[in-house]
Amino acid sequence: MLALLVMGVLIAAVVGTGVLVNKVLEPAVPSALARCATSTQVAPREYLGPQPMCITAAQKLKATVSTTQGDFVIDLAPEVAPVTVNNFVVLATHGYYNGLNFWKSEDWVVQTGDPRGDGRGGPGYNLPDETTATPWGLAAVGMARPAGGPVNGSQFFVQKAAWPGSGPTAVYNRFGTVISGMDKVQQLSSTDTITSITIKVS
Repeated sequence: MLALLVMGVLIAAVVGTGVLVNKVLEPAVPSALARCATSTQVAPREYLGPQPMCITAAQKLKATVSTTQGDFVIDLAPEVAPVTVNNFVVLATHGYYNGLNFWKSEDWVVQTGDPRGDGRGGPGYNLPDETTATPWGLAAVGMARPAGGPVNGSQFFVQKAAWPGSGPTAVYNRFGTVISGMDKVQQLSSTDTITSITIKVS
């Protein structure tokens, strides 16, 4: 009986330690984003529908994307793509992107955010088109979409060079710009992953 009691205490201690470690490893969520809850989750990294709005177009938001190559910082643009930025913020603050690889890495672009890791996955929903007059170019950040299909709900890309040909022929919801760490972005390959994304509100 004593052995069982000791075993129970040890198990409880291990579980408790694991919970504390997980809490320590979670990115800090600014108080301004404390109400950013996800929509109903139906499976790991899959939701019943789009994420509820929790940001405003007036907020100044930056995302520090920590990767196996180092960090880069995205200046988010809720004033031109509020739904897309909100979606990114909610997923990021709930750890959606942690551990996902940059499955696509080409001379001009690097792309991530696919839970399947093959370019065909997403969070179970798509995003509406959000157009902007901001030109595409080096350091532009947008959402992926298959040819003839809708805007993906989680996959995003960063431009590493000029868009091939005459540029984009569809809406890719440009929602930010990398303002530091482009040297890290240039080094990313399909073997690299996101370790965490931290959102800052100023």
